[in-house]
Amino acid sequence: MEKLNILWTTDNKDTVFNMLSMYAINSKKRNWWQEVNVIIWGASAKLIGNDTQIQTEVLEMLGQGVHVEACKDCCEKFGVTDVLLRLGVDVRYMGEPLTGYLKAGEKILTI
Repeated sequence: MEKLNILWTTDNKDTVFNMLSMYAINSKKRNWWQEVNVIIWGASAKLIGNDTQIQTEVLEMLGQGVHVEACKDCCEKFGVTDVLLRLGVDVRYMGEPLTGYLKAGEKILTI
């Protein structure tokens, strides 16, 4: 299976709208990748938790079949766990899963 993991660490809104979500959504719509997984880590968790425009963008990605997961520790530090859970994001500790993706040779795009 062709899978792309997008590691989202930036809190830059322009990058989210003009690269990350655009590429993730089009990757699913146009079947560039069979599976697209977005990993929210660091500053991106805070951005999503506090910005309704970005929350809408996350909902759009989810609606297009993009899997979205987030670092639980980051969400807790920024106090946004409940917001991300309500959006439908899979919130969990990500160190072990990310290590597994890397060891399995999965594609990782870091933004």
